[in-house]
Amino acid sequence: MNGARTIVIEPYDSEWPAQFAVIAARLREALGDVAVRIDHIGSTAVPGLAAKDVIDVQVGVADLDAPLLLTAFQSLGATATQISADHLPPGAGDAEEWEKRYFRPPASWRPTHLHVRAVGRANFRYALLFRDYLRHSSSATAAYAQVKMALARLHPHDVTAYYDVKDPVCDLVMDAAERWASDIGWSP
Repeated sequence: MNGARTIVIEPYDSEWPAQFAVIAARLREALGDVAVRIDHIGSTAVPGLAAKDVIDVQVGVADLDAPLLLTAFQSLGATATQISADHLPPGAGDAEEWEKRYFRPPASWRPTHLHVRAVGRANFRYALLFRDYLRHSSSATAAYAQVKMALARLHPHDVTAYYDVKDPVCDLVMDAAERWASDIGWSP
């Protein structure tokens, strides 16, 4: 068993986009021009998809080491973590493409994950393409929901086991997403 929290997958909540908008406004105010863009990503950004009740936010920046980045997050009461990279998909190439910064929000915020990624890098694109493909493909969305619910049922207290399976499943979804992106000329 790894981690004390219980993994709970909930039905889609139509309030999640509005909750993201509140978070995004706070971030935009604090980060200003440091944030090139702020996106709602992850399962709560896909209408109809069951998810953990955690809003995933991707802050796209030009420079992960911009001095104002840490200061801006600290002004919000967010805490920097030691998490400095995303899961590296098989055949992904350069590990630098998966570098990121990750912040924990203040305790007063609703549950939120604050991912900071460099615009143009592979992990920045991955999060947006994954979201957009699931918004497009109801069958992929339904299958992905089944996987997450089964993992939460099988490993409700083991975050490591949950992600050890979920991450490669996301990579499988991305194979179809890449074909879809190529077919329609998708770009972030």
